[in-house]
Amino acid sequence: MTREQIIEKNRNLFWYTPEDRKQNISDNLLVETILNEGSLDDYRDLIEALGGKHVAEVFFSATGRQKENYYPEIYHFFSLVLAKYAQGNS
Repeated sequence: MTREQIIEKNRNLFWYTPEDRKQNISDNLLVETILNEGSLDDYRDLIEALGGKHVAEVFFSATGRQKENYYPEIYHFFSLVLAKYAQGNS
């Protein structure tokens, strides 16, 4: 699945983004939204489209307010899961 297909499949999660700008969603917003609101299948699609290492880089690069946008239990869970990709074992 491609990045564009993930956005299309999950268009309801990006309800606040105008239709003509959905394909311009940043990787930061895409990762945050899929991890917070998506299913495990959506997470798998995200890893397939962007690569585990890139998703981990985006996730762990979140600081300050960006980091606080993740639900605490989601942040904890995915910091454990994505640590394997951050260490280069993708």
